[in-house]
Amino acid sequence: MLLTPRTTAPRPKALRTHRTAAALIAAAASTALLAAGAPSPATPLGIGDRLFPHLGNPGYDVQSYDIAFTYRGDNRKPLDAVTKIDARTTQHLDRVNLDFAHGSVRSVEVNGERARFESSGEDLVVTPSAPVGPGERMLVTVRHTSDPMPAKGTEGGWLRTGDGLAMANQADAAHRVFPCNDHPADKAEFTFRITAPKGLTAVANGLPVATTRHGAATTWAYHSHHPMATELAQVSIGRSTVVRREGPHGLPVRDVVPTKDREILERWLKKTPGQIGWMEQKVGRYPFEVYGILIAEAKTGFELETQTLSLFEREIFTRPEYPEWYVDAIMVHELAHQWFGDSVSPKSWSDLWLNEGHATWYEALFAEEKADRPLVDRMRAAYSHSDRWRAAGGPPAKPKAPAPGQKISLFRPVVYDGSALVLYALRQEIGRDAFERLERKWVRAHRDGNAETADFVRLASLVAGRDLSGFFDAWLYGEKTPPMPGHPDWNSGK
Repeated sequence: MLLTPRTTAPRPKALRTHRTAAALIAAAASTALLAAGAPSPATPLGIGDRLFPHLGNPGYDVQSYDIAFTYRGDNRKPLDAVTKIDARTTQHLDRVNLDFAHGSVRSVEVNGERARFESSGEDLVVTPSAPVGPGERMLVTVRHTSDPMPAKGTEGGWLRTGDGLAMANQADAAHRVFPCNDHPADKAEFTFRITAPKGLTAVANGLPVATTRHGAATTWAYHSHHPMATELAQVSIGRSTVVRREGPHGLPVRDVVPTKDREILERWLKKTPGQIGWMEQKVGRYPFEVYGILIAEAKTGFELETQTLSLFEREIFTRPEYPEWYVDAIMVHELAHQWFGDSVSPKSWSDLWLNEGHATWYEALFAEEKADRPLVDRMRAAYSHSDRWRAAGGPPAKPKAPAPGQKISLFRPVVYDGSALVLYALRQEIGRDAFERLERKWVRAHRDGNAETADFVRLASLVAGRDLSGFFDAWLYGEKTPPMPGHPDWNSGK
């Protein structure tokens, strides 16, 4: 899960750190799937991710999701749902594996024909009435429930708020909300259709395309015009107000806030257009069609960069012990993820440092430029902890696997400030001008796609005009932190 670290701001001892949110997303497979048809040798599959080997499925490439939820006003009861997956097959398929592990399946169709299905591990294994050949279009329709209550001893996917629901799917929990190919390597367009009772408002990723009132309920439809990883999906249902304003170049900015908090939150909401403008000066135009923040009445211990609608817990804006500069920087952290992690998504979870290292970098750079919090001081402090962080969590580009049942434990200090430290070392090595060109080229070259560490190394070497593979091998994969260019006196805690 992509969490906002909070190790650099003053906080009371009683306040939870982001690690206390581990129970939120770390979830085991639900046994609620209802099997249909005769037994078959169904087995769970995966695409072999080093950290999450059973996430994702081979044999097809999802083009789009169309997901309908019906919420009846009680966030303890399952939602009725229909998930339509439009995919292109990449190989011959006798069976189709989907990631889905927390809901009851009522029926499955493949290309309009009823299909058998059963659960295996965290997979929903579908057997079409006829095999699907390579290169064919495949439309899978699953009628199911989506349960906001966690399985015993676990939570995941849906986040129950004070007035409804939101999503927190990272790193591996989207398949506890809807059937999908739950790995960031398979991005797709999304359409959400949410039906909720009168008095509630539903918002999702992307732009609204329709609002239909029928009796005592309303259906909202939203479409994302750019491909999105499943872990970045967001749906909010609650007693909310949608606040609209304009960002740079006429960009629509819409924030979703508890209606009762509309006025007290305005001082924070109005900052977003300026923050977008600042990021555009650093790396280029904002990559999506809309942006805004979703403020949830929930205690999470994290903020989350869901695509076009970043999730924040209410208390980060209301607790007086958080300095204003610190909250501003956290807002920029999640905004920066729209470029780094959302538009340019990782090919594997080992590439997480590219997401969190960059978001932390721009968080720290914003604090330096806007609040006189010197970047060099933060990097020196990070350097002094770096060896201990590597020992505990692994090197930045080869993090240790999360603890069993605690997927959130992947998000250790080494992927935040420890990875931003790599970027600082790179800027020291190649110079500020080359570094800034690299950043702009990176987000432009891989926009709406996936990239891995090797891609970054190649591009950095091209921009620098020399082979940087040795530099990156040491900084990204070494057990010990290399000497910092330009700062021979810095101590890495050896």
